[in-house]
Amino acid sequence: MRKSIILGTAVLSSAVACVDNKDPKPNVIVILMDDMGYGDIGCYGQEKIETPNIDNLCKQGIHFTQSYSGSPVSAPARCVMMTGLHTGHSQIRRNEEMAFRGATSDHDSMYVHPSLEGQAPLGKGTFTIGQLMRNAGYTTGLFGKWGLGYPGSEGTPNKQGFDEFYGYNCQRQAHTFYPAFLYHNEEREYLNNKVINPHLVKLAEGEDPYDPENYYKHYQNDYANDKIFDHLMSFVDDNSGKPFFLMFTTPLPHVSLMAPQRWVDYYVEKFGDEEPYTGARGYQICRYPHATYAAMISYFDEQVGQLVDKLKDKGIYDNTIIIFTSDNGPSFNGGTDSPWFNSGGPFKSEYGWGKCFVHEGGIRVPMIAVWNGHIAAESVSDHMTSFQDFMPTLAELTGQECPETDGISFLPTLLGEPRKQAVHEYLYWEYPDKAVGNKAIRKGPWKGIITNISKGNTRMELYNLDTDPQELIDVSSDHPEIVEEFYRLMDESHTPPKSFDKFGDIQ
Repeated sequence: MRKSIILGTAVLSSAVACVDNKDPKPNVIVILMDDMGYGDIGCYGQEKIETPNIDNLCKQGIHFTQSYSGSPVSAPARCVMMTGLHTGHSQIRRNEEMAFRGATSDHDSMYVHPSLEGQAPLGKGTFTIGQLMRNAGYTTGLFGKWGLGYPGSEGTPNKQGFDEFYGYNCQRQAHTFYPAFLYHNEEREYLNNKVINPHLVKLAEGEDPYDPENYYKHYQNDYANDKIFDHLMSFVDDNSGKPFFLMFTTPLPHVSLMAPQRWVDYYVEKFGDEEPYTGARGYQICRYPHATYAAMISYFDEQVGQLVDKLKDKGIYDNTIIIFTSDNGPSFNGGTDSPWFNSGGPFKSEYGWGKCFVHEGGIRVPMIAVWNGHIAAESVSDHMTSFQDFMPTLAELTGQECPETDGISFLPTLLGEPRKQAVHEYLYWEYPDKAVGNKAIRKGPWKGIITNISKGNTRMELYNLDTDPQELIDVSSDHPEIVEEFYRLMDESHTPPKSFDKFGDIQ
């Protein structure tokens, strides 16, 4: 492991299995939602969206109040979780679409040329949590969205430690829930849908924006999340007699706003009429944006309940660890309305504060863990953790030596042994977005942020999260010694990112 004096992580002893050698290996399920805010589920304070199954997991286990994503956007957040390296050291630090390949935003071109799909790849030989669990004797599967390597690259799931993959290779393809194809392992599976670029779906001239049919006519036949869930459930059926590691990386509730009609109708009745979303902020148009956003989350909550029922029917629920979280904070585009839902919970989440930004609304995420008989029910932890901690946690769980990471195991917290829990000296994030660019550091109650880096800004803002969780009062001028320390720690936590050549290989 990396030393805390340099990188802000605690030094752990060699991994120790948490269960007796006579016990069967526990199955491990990681559920990763996409763009769901800290306050978007009932057990974290949501009052408009119904999530009874996720809330029930919370009652049966532990939920964290200071859990962080690895990044405020998708691909780098997933890279941190996969590799245990924070964004000062990770291979992928932003959503790198590698536009030099050609028409990567053209869905017709991607349909014809798979080489235009996908994002920058993890490098050959990268050690991921998939490989870690495979080494421990687990069958590994990932179902949902990938975003860490285009088709044919070294970064596809099957080359990064997963025995089975089904879902979206490319996160741009996941901008519609009615794609023309998904991937089963390395091969496309074509669906009964036409190729549509959701960003180009608009109302025709003269069409009534209040007529639902002018929106629903753009829906197609095969809803991707139904397909993904069917394959996931088959994976559980096929592997219920042996230890498995399952990642359910749903693209919900990322825009475009699309959900099964029965759930949309439910929330239209609950919320009443509303103004339509006609495409002003990208993605596909939607007649009932509030109702549809809520429908997407409740639809997924329903799937969580069905998965739990499957585990119980198979008699393996008590020997399965479920960890639930989200890849970053709520979005601001595509018809979403995080302030209306209070999606950030106690944190601001509108543009500039949620997704794409390293304020709390963009990186503080819910995290729930359940393991019947091992994790105490209805427990709460304020242990500060982030995505880089998944690798050492799973290493300790499975009795393996952990490779060098920026993380620390949170297994002692899960097992109710806080005195054995090592803690982070600090957490660090960088997001080198070309339009804005952000860095942040969290140490104790203090949060240092540098924004607008792409525009030349170097000034650090400083907030005390104990007294100012919404980060509204910049106290940097009152604490120059903390600011100076944070500049130093930021420098020590950063290594230059790798670049990608025209073939997608890391240079």
